[in-house]
Amino acid sequence: MTGQSTKGRSLLRAAAVQLECSTDVDRNLEAAERLIREAAADDASLIVLPERLDIRGAPKRYAEVAESLDGRIVGWARGLAGELGIDLVAGSIAEQREGHERVANTSVHAGPDGELKAVYRKIHMFDVEVGGVEYRESEHSEPAEEVVLSQTADGLGLGLTICYDLRFPELYRILALQGARVITVPANFTRITGAAHWEVLLRARAIENQVFVVAPGQGRGTGPDTDSYGNSMIVDPWGEVLARAGGEGACFVAADLDLARQEEIRERLPSLANRVAAAYRWPEAVRVP
Repeated sequence: MTGQSTKGRSLLRAAAVQLECSTDVDRNLEAAERLIREAAADDASLIVLPERLDIRGAPKRYAEVAESLDGRIVGWARGLAGELGIDLVAGSIAEQREGHERVANTSVHAGPDGELKAVYRKIHMFDVEVGGVEYRESEHSEPAEEVVLSQTADGLGLGLTICYDLRFPELYRILALQGARVITVPANFTRITGAAHWEVLLRARAIENQVFVVAPGQGRGTGPDTDSYGNSMIVDPWGEVLARAGGEGACFVAADLDLARQEEIRERLPSLANRVAAAYRWPEAVRVP
């Protein structure tokens, strides 16, 4: 595991921005920018937006609005990060890539210098049935295979994930072992799965990996594609919920991440250091009933 010192800096203020995005891209970006500016005025230096910040509620239109990383939306994120001097994780957007028929569900990290620091494309596709509704993310979005660890301007390990990834603990353990101190989970959780699992999964990933989790969500809309859970959260390495939004409405929640306390937790309860890697062997084939 890569260790990282806070070098005298014990607090990092983070904000999770909750949106109620629709199919109106311009309106979505306007709402996001207003809340980003409010969070920055509240001294947040790490600001995270939710999944599907560009368009939500019309999967068949993702390809129509998808842009490359040189497009307007990523340029907008980079410009805001540079202007405000913040680390901005622009939730996720539909990314168009040459040679790919389907879009990627992509999260980008822009630094306070306005440069693109990292690009993470969602690994796990939401192909499920919930409450009698079938969701088939893989029909319009292509899964990726790369685990991505970025760094904040101060050199703090920043793990990037998206929504359904939350159900796959292997990803979070790898990020923690690579040096993540904070992991972002921009999401658009359904209301049904959110009520049952959102908080417990966020807290579990934080506790297991002794990391801070910053998890902004989409607020509840109408129809199955926007019947989202909201409840954006920030969780600490002990599993305590430091900040939480409601299920509806656009807003931001912020909290001071106590990095010194995180180091103390890792020193006194060194579960990451106590791993026995030689004992962990994946079966050659996994049979799922």
